[in-house]
Amino acid sequence: MKTKAIQNIERKMEGLDESSLRYRVLQNVMQFKTSWIELGQSLYSVWKDKLYRDWGYLTFEAYTAKEIGVRKDTAMKLLRSYSFLEKEEPQYLKKDNGDPSEAASIPGYEAVNLLRMAKNKKEIGEDGYESLKKNVFEKGKDFRDVKKDLTALIRQREDLDPQEARNRRKSSAIRRVVSTLKGLKNDIEMAKLLPASTIKDIKDLIDKLESEINE
Repeated sequence: MKTKAIQNIERKMEGLDESSLRYRVLQNVMQFKTSWIELGQSLYSVWKDKLYRDWGYLTFEAYTAKEIGVRKDTAMKLLRSYSFLEKEEPQYLKKDNGDPSEAASIPGYEAVNLLRMAKNKKEIGEDGYESLKKNVFEKGKDFRDVKKDLTALIRQREDLDPQEARNRRKSSAIRRVVSTLKGLKNDIEMAKLLPASTIKDIKDLIDKLESEINE
């Protein structure tokens, strides 16, 4: 039994050139449960070169929603996860991941996306990142388990260096305040609600808070 989504995709594939990228993307969607990597690669090409415009769609979001039935959030995770693999793990892309028998060993796109975000987290350290990487690519842990591992690594680091953890919380809180103040300052300036001297005081406060972050 084929789902309505699959039947809909098959109808869209009818009459398309089988060698075209548009056809291949639709084909990749049907194979999504076997491997997301080919779909991510195809979508990356569509997004980068804005090919969806040639197919009658004004935006990438409209294309993914109406033609292949993939939500914007999912499509962007696929793009970023594939791009991360291409940049950070090119050797993995050289593997033959298209074999359905190997589907269980292919890391999920959400797990790869989480690894991508963890790459830039200084608080987990290089050892922590390598541990997460092993869990994703070698142990094949799913997104939920990798997220738990990441949370545990951050908490462990905070326990080892509580002062650093306090500094991060302080910086994070100041950034939120600065962001709010900047938004209010812009609104006040546009509506001319307060005199220039008061606006300058707000700007001085923003500058002072930002200097606290840099320290």
